[in-house]
Amino acid sequence: QVRLTESGGGSVKPGDSLKLSCAVSGGASNFVMGWFRQAPGKEREFVATISRGGGLTSYSDAVKGRFTISRDNVANTLYLQMNALRVEDTAIYYCAAVPSDPVTTYTSGTLYTSWGQGTQVTVSS
Repeated sequence: QVRLTESGGGSVKPGDSLKLSCAVSGGASNFVMGWFRQAPGKEREFVATISRGGGLTSYSDAVKGRFTISRDNVANTLYLQMNALRVEDTAIYYCAAVPSDPVTTYTSGTLYTSWGQGTQVTVSS
């Protein structure tokens, strides 16, 4: 297991941008990583995932073209750049990690073994 700490959430207006960070306690390059979110009254949903080296990514249809997942394995940090935010993007955002083979990604939250505490993103006019 690894400790994950999200930051960068906040309250913004529709159309604004926000960048989330997830600090990994160590050895980030050993983990496939992902971002998930949970809105009030809804189930947790997949947002984006990235392979260990960063060369492979996958996004949900809801965020494709607006969000970008990236990672810096030297800094042990995962990022989520969120542009053109919408009211429906309001949720608690969680980062997750799972040790895995180098060239793969996972969209299912059940496969991840470590989770952060979450950071709140609120989009409101």
